[in-house]
Amino acid sequence: MMGNGDSGFSATGLRRLREVLTRYVESGRIPGLVALVGRGGQTHVEAIGTMRHDGGAPMRRDTIFRMASTSKPVSVAAAMVLLDECRLRLDDQVEPWLPELAGRRVLKRIDGPLDDTVPARRPITVRDVLTSTFGLGMDMTSLGTPIMNAVFEQGLTPNLPTPMPEPDEWMRRLGTLPLMYQPGERWQYHISSDLLGVLVARVTGRSFEEFLRERIFEPLGMTDTGFHVSPDKIDRLPTLYAPDPQTGEFLVWDEAKGGRWSEPPAFQGGGGGLTSTADDYHAYFRMLLNGGVHKERRILSRPAVELMTTNRLTPEQNAARNAMAVDNVHISHGQGQHGGWGFGMAVRTYRGDYASVGQFGWDGGSGAAAYADPAKQLTGLLLTQVGASTPTSMQLIHDFWTTLYQAIDD
Repeated sequence: MMGNGDSGFSATGLRRLREVLTRYVESGRIPGLVALVGRGGQTHVEAIGTMRHDGGAPMRRDTIFRMASTSKPVSVAAAMVLLDECRLRLDDQVEPWLPELAGRRVLKRIDGPLDDTVPARRPITVRDVLTSTFGLGMDMTSLGTPIMNAVFEQGLTPNLPTPMPEPDEWMRRLGTLPLMYQPGERWQYHISSDLLGVLVARVTGRSFEEFLRERIFEPLGMTDTGFHVSPDKIDRLPTLYAPDPQTGEFLVWDEAKGGRWSEPPAFQGGGGGLTSTADDYHAYFRMLLNGGVHKERRILSRPAVELMTTNRLTPEQNAARNAMAVDNVHISHGQGQHGGWGFGMAVRTYRGDYASVGQFGWDGGSGAAAYADPAKQLTGLLLTQVGASTPTSMQLIHDFWTTLYQAIDD
């Protein structure tokens, strides 16, 4: 437990945090969770509940979770290493590395037929990929349109019944589709984060995971982070549930043994493929708060961190971000209150709730959240095994942030 006074958290506030988290577990709606809060040199961890909804082993500090979209803020660091070393430039065209994206056509209208297109006004750049504005994405406001149907039919996103194909085949399929919007025109979710992994692999001549491991995970001591969980660690991975939206029944979305993360995937997805622990993610977000340095070793340049963690979107580009947040009510617990997006993560540009302007990070549909707050020198991680099929895990995340911020005592 943190001592009161040297941590910037009040004992009363931390007790309230624990009480709120415990309430969710005791309600029976969240089987278990691990929460980590850090401020200055102090860290406080709560591991509550069990690995399965019907009991089983207790949650522990070293439990491994599926990070889902909380992978995005971490996987983007690989591209920042390449920018630091001038192996990529922000305004380089991506075609030399991703020739499948040459000669793009763009839909005349988002809900139009796939052959009703105009030529792209300009080629796609590295900046477009990093800011999620290259022209294709998971557009939750356009479900049911021919282009979104084609994205699903081609197997270009995770969480479908069949796994994503290996990167070259994924790129070939991506290259058969028109863009939804002109390059650089509009923020769109997710696909750019997976595309970034392919770009990094092609630039480096290594697998995306190998490069991340060498340049990010190993220097930070993130020994439990990767795109699958090895057999000797699989007992630390809980069952993942997607509760029935009508009844709340705990439907198993992924078992640990024999499940999706029990062997190396064909596609190492920067958008949602990582598994990790609270301490591994804490090391990464502390490094960002520390301007790119971990234990006196520089991982990223300070300007790279500043670029990632500050808003990169114009109001026009950001309109889609706000629409996704405001119109997806049960998962917009904080999405509607961010205002901005950097590289691979949300950035708060206005005060919409308890969090400070400048807070950065993201959430995952598997019931994970990871943010850091430079103004308060604060990190917070909340990891569960309950997907966002019902509002519960997202409400838990919201309450975690409320209680964490009210626990600040200075």
